Amino acid sequence: MLGNPASLPHALLLAGPGGVGKSRFAAAMAARLLCEQPRGSWACGECDACRWQAGGNHPDFRKVTLEVDDAEGDEASTKASSKKSGVATQIKIHQIRALEDFVFVGSHRHGNRVVIVDPADAMNGAAANSLLKILEEPPPSVYFIMVSSKWRSLLPTLRSRCRKVLFGVPETGAAVAWLKQAGIKDPEMELGLAGGAPLRALARSERGTKDSTAEIIAPLSRQPLDPLTLAAHWESQLKVNPELNLENLVDTVQKWLHDLIRVRAALAPRYLARENENLSRLAATADPARLNRCHDSLLKVRATARHPLNTLLFLEDLAARCAVALTPARH
Repeated sequence: MLGNPASLPHALLLAGPGGVGKSRFAAAMAARLLCEQPRGSWACGECDACRWQAGGNHPDFRKVTLEVDDAEGDEASTKASSKKSGVATQIKIHQIRALEDFVFVGSHRHGNRVVIVDPADAMNGAAANSLLKILEEPPPSVYFIMVSSKWRSLLPTLRSRCRKVLFGVPETGAAVAWLKQAGIKDPEMELGLAGGAPLRALARSERGTKDSTAEIIAPLSRQPLDPLTLAAHWESQLKVNPELNLENLVDTVQKWLHDLIRVRAALAPRYLARENENLSRLAATADPARLNRCHDSLLKVRATARHPLNTLLFLEDLAARCAVALTPARH
């Protein structure tokens, strides 16, 4: 694909799960398109254009991403989230409109111009429609590279303007070897918890998430399960581990429940392979219908994890759902 840029469409959509290298590929593609002395499919890394790109100063490159909060969010919910995280939750229309002069005026270096939109699924409706108008009449030698882990949520008309390139998780052995080379102590565990996505596994390890995973799921194997005791335990973990938040905690419980459902169906765990013995013990008496109802309910619970009204009540509700899910099946 990169060896012959002339064959590229004006808009690409790099789609697939998070943590598999889509953003890195987009950056490599942009560097190749801007390089003035390319070497096959790769940028040379030595010309003026490559040095400017590496320094973030190339005049023919733009990246549209989530802005650091400037208290000008389009919606109240966006403002609330941004104040907490420092980063907006949407790509807004003014960011896309700012591309118009860049796209239609001309190239500084008389070559290609490149725009990366990452994550493209973060565009609000107005921003997506504004981008669609630009893509309807694209100037020559202007390339748009959109990156998305939720590409199905993009406007169908926007998707239709792009050539989709699907990314998948790499082969497990190769991913484990790469993580070992990166210095990860337990690559198999980290890769499993990351759903097979090596970059996500690397980020999890660097955040120190592994230890909290064991603390989150260990009490779930102790029967009978006391929801109040479990919720208090989870709350203590949130206090002692600054890298752990409610969203991460719910995500871990979801993975545990997903694997419990798989083991109940005589399948191997996907995320927590080392918990196979405990999962098998629990699955032996579990009611599949209760497990599936709990799994479905956690999808809604996770949506409120970012802004719960009361953390302890949220955790007690989560623990109670798990206790109901683990109620033995009646024979």
